Amino acid sequence: MPKGKRRRTNQGKHCRVSSPGTYALVLFLPRVQTIRVGKLGAFKFPRGYYIYVGSAMSGLTARIVRHLREDKKMFWHVDYFLRHASVKEVWTHRGDEQLECLWARAALALPRAKIIAPRFGASDCACPAHLIYFGAAMPKGRKAEEGVSRRRRHKKAGEA
Repeated sequence: MPKGKRRRTNQGKHCRVSSPGTYALVLFLPRVQTIRVGKLGAFKFPRGYYIYVGSAMSGLTARIVRHLREDKKMFWHVDYFLRHASVKEVWTHRGDEQLECLWARAALALPRAKIIAPRFGASDCACPAHLIYFGAAMPKGRKAEEGVSRRRRHKKAGEA
C-alpha cells in the first residue's frame, strides 16, 4: 500500500498505515522466568506487570500488530519477552516526535518502577532500559498512563 494511504481497521475507523508514533505495551508475566533476550543475554524476570516503550517511525499500527502476533521472527528485545508475557493494554501517540525515551524516563519515575534487564529495548539510545517492571500491580488508576504520556497531554493542552 502506498505511503500515507488509509486503511479501514477492524473497528471501522480509518488510520494511516504508515503514521509514525510512540507506543507503550502494558505486559503481564504470569510466573518467574529466565528468558534469553537475543544477544543481550539471559535474565530472571519476576512475575508481574511491565511497561515496554517503543517508537515506530515507519508505521505505528503495523508495529503494534506485529507485536501482538504470535508467529514472528525474533528481532526486537521485546519479541523474546512477548513469547512468555501477555499484552494487557496498548497506549499510543501518533506523531513525528520520538517520545520513547521521554516515556521510558517517566515510567521509571513511577512508584515501584525497577529495571530487571539493563539496556532492554534501549540499544540505540542512552536510556537505562525501555522495559520497566512494576511488581504485582500497576500504579493505581490512570496514573501510569498519564505519567508515561504526560508530554502528550501538555502539548494538547497548549494547543487549545
